[in-house]
Amino acid sequence: MAGVGRRFGAHHAVHALSFDVARGSFFSILGPSGCGKTTLLRMIAGFIEPDEGDIAIGGRSMRGVPPNRRPVNMVFQHLALFPMMDVGDNVAYGLLQRGVARAEAQRRAAAMLERVSLPGSLRKRVEQLSGGQRQRVAIARALVLEPTLLLLDEPLGALDLKLREHMKVELKQLQAAFGTTFVYITHDQSEALVLSDRVAVMNAGRFEQVDSPQALYYAPATPFVAGFVGANNRFAGRVVALRGGQAEVACDGGLVLHARVAGPAAAAPVVGAAALAFVRPEAMLLARDAAELPADQPHYRGRVRSVLFDGAASSVLLHVAGSGAEVRVALPQSGRFADLRVDEAVAFGFDPRQAACFAAPADGR
Repeated sequence: MAGVGRRFGAHHAVHALSFDVARGSFFSILGPSGCGKTTLLRMIAGFIEPDEGDIAIGGRSMRGVPPNRRPVNMVFQHLALFPMMDVGDNVAYGLLQRGVARAEAQRRAAAMLERVSLPGSLRKRVEQLSGGQRQRVAIARALVLEPTLLLLDEPLGALDLKLREHMKVELKQLQAAFGTTFVYITHDQSEALVLSDRVAVMNAGRFEQVDSPQALYYAPATPFVAGFVGANNRFAGRVVALRGGQAEVACDGGLVLHARVAGPAAAAPVVGAAALAFVRPEAMLLARDAAELPADQPHYRGRVRSVLFDGAASSVLLHVAGSGAEVRVALPQSGRFADLRVDEAVAFGFDPRQAACFAAPADGR
């Protein structure tokens, strides 16, 4: 994809995007509602023509190629299965539309249902299937046509939480088994991180960062990525000193912290300028006595505001002593903090290398 853009009237939905997706990979486009990801997917599918740029699949330009002539298939959030047809006819539908003989189409449908772990489902009705089984039928219907590229538009959005977690594993296994290139759009960061070889984080029609899930999480390139991918403590303030790749930031509310300088060199924070610092809750170190914390790292005092139970972990909200700041700390349920109580005095700190400092965007977000 080279320089692809699309406007709707005065609204610029997609800004001249250029990127490549490796053959046989799982590529996700992650972003909030309204960022342009569905528009981008529909341009790849051919439902919308770009105003500028070109889309190539397998080295062939798709300019002017209608959707039904592209080596692409699509799975939607609401699946669009035909309730009046049985499972076999749903899966075989595209083959029949291409002129494949009915007996051959049914044979291929049955074989595909075997591959997606739905043997013996050929003559079942759609309403007899669970949500996860319907999801697999929709994927089978798409893959039986042997597309070069499979586009998935928030396909797990309508499922309940437990089924979504199960289907994430299934989707990853299916993609690996078939070797088909998947392009997947979602606003759910967990889906993108778990499923993908690479992820593009999209914001206001642009890609903020295209990288591996690990790089997005541990080395975000922009404040938006740092704030959008994973949980983070966010601090706004001003840079008061820069030393050896670290910034000292005087934050709103009186907290002073140290963090590594992050982001591109051309947009690095400078002394006196507004900055945003981010520290992940799991990077926080908690102690009942400050002497228990590493002596070579800054530490702070605070009081427990709340302890939120979340299964295997707890989220502890602290009010920082002497400031208006609040921080969130992630802790395992077991261990010496299992009896932590509201209003208890504690100390906390973090390794500055695990905190990221960016120059604040012009809009302050």
